[in-house]
Amino acid sequence: MSDSTIEQILKLASGRADSAEVYYLSSQDTPIEFENNRLKSLQTKALQGVALRLIYKGKIGFASSTDLTRVEDLVDAAIQTAEIGDAAEFELASNFHLTTPETTYIPPTTAELVENGKNLIEEVHAYNPDIIVDVGFHVRSGRVKIATTQDVYAERSSQIVSGTISGNLVQGEDFMQAYSYDVACDRPLDTNNILQTLLEKYRLAENAASISSGSYPVLFTPNAAASTLGGLFDTILSGQAVVQKASPLADKIGETLFDERFTFLEDPTLGPYARPFDDEGTPTTRKVLIDKGTVTGFYWDRRWAARGGVESTGNGFRGGLSRPGPDLTNFCILPGNTPTQELIASMDEGLIVEQVLGAGQSNQLAGEFSVNLALGYKVEKGKIVGRVKNTMVAGSIFEAFKNLVDLSSESEWVGGGAYLPSMLFRQLGVASRQ
Repeated sequence: MSDSTIEQILKLASGRADSAEVYYLSSQDTPIEFENNRLKSLQTKALQGVALRLIYKGKIGFASSTDLTRVEDLVDAAIQTAEIGDAAEFELASNFHLTTPETTYIPPTTAELVENGKNLIEEVHAYNPDIIVDVGFHVRSGRVKIATTQDVYAERSSQIVSGTISGNLVQGEDFMQAYSYDVACDRPLDTNNILQTLLEKYRLAENAASISSGSYPVLFTPNAAASTLGGLFDTILSGQAVVQKASPLADKIGETLFDERFTFLEDPTLGPYARPFDDEGTPTTRKVLIDKGTVTGFYWDRRWAARGGVESTGNGFRGGLSRPGPDLTNFCILPGNTPTQELIASMDEGLIVEQVLGAGQSNQLAGEFSVNLALGYKVEKGKIVGRVKNTMVAGSIFEAFKNLVDLSSESEWVGGGAYLPSMLFRQLGVASRQ
């Protein structure tokens, strides 16, 4: 879409509304999928469209379309929704110009990825031919442009490749699924690391182990910590949750509620999903939300910031052509001082949480979580002795971080949107169904 179309929409909208914002998105995704050991699909999916948000007679209007030839209809639709829309409590972005440089990254070709997929399946079958293997690669490119009637024009583009390998092993009544993945925007995918990580999960699970219900030391790997604990912090640090009184941290700014070794921050300059501005045209910044255990702030989009009486922190993001809402780009937990292997060696009897089923259950108002283990290991006298099944771990983030043994000295990217260490807690509740 040419900039002249964006200008045309803004011009039409500004003739009728008080102010307007045009958000343009184009994306292309080529998935290369192997299912049940075989190549299943190669099909490129593309999306191109525009979302228009405007303020008309003090109310918010919104419309989106993938038909870029009928811009008058788009403006009409946005005006119509404004007539029954929410009151405009905020202003659209102003006075910001940025065009990021084009990426020079050249992703692998489809043929290379197909070959890679076949090799990965062969390597897993060399270890155990009974594992049913799925492999998925995605080559994604995207472009975002945003402009407002208040002198904003910003543009960014991205080129990302991701690879996932998962295995299912069925033995009688027992079913074990494990997975591993990598995301890259400036280097080749590390397919050897994906493979070795998956095989190591299966090796550690070769023996069955059991644990009685009770309180034990529990180590969360980065993967499990991101989905269980990271997801909970992501929710309760959102300005929306604060305004809706759904966050236990709402009135706790300046209070030290966690171990002083715990620092939670967002850094939008890092990694494959780095973004210099959000989907409302607000610049993003690195921000520490919990500093050495002390709650220091929350993250906001424009709408919820206005409701909270604060400024946007550049965290208004969209899914596709939807309205923006508060979200984190990259959350990071700073590492500790102890290598992961030493943390494991320090456990007399305990549990390692590697993969959890779904996001688990949580009572976010209380900061509580409970997760069923999709993959977990028993530790005895500092050694991993085998895989546990039918096991659940529960606790509250406040109790957990008051019982922190340490964070590992190594950090890992999880899915390209979180960068964090392993974390060992002195005791959490473990429920086991034998």
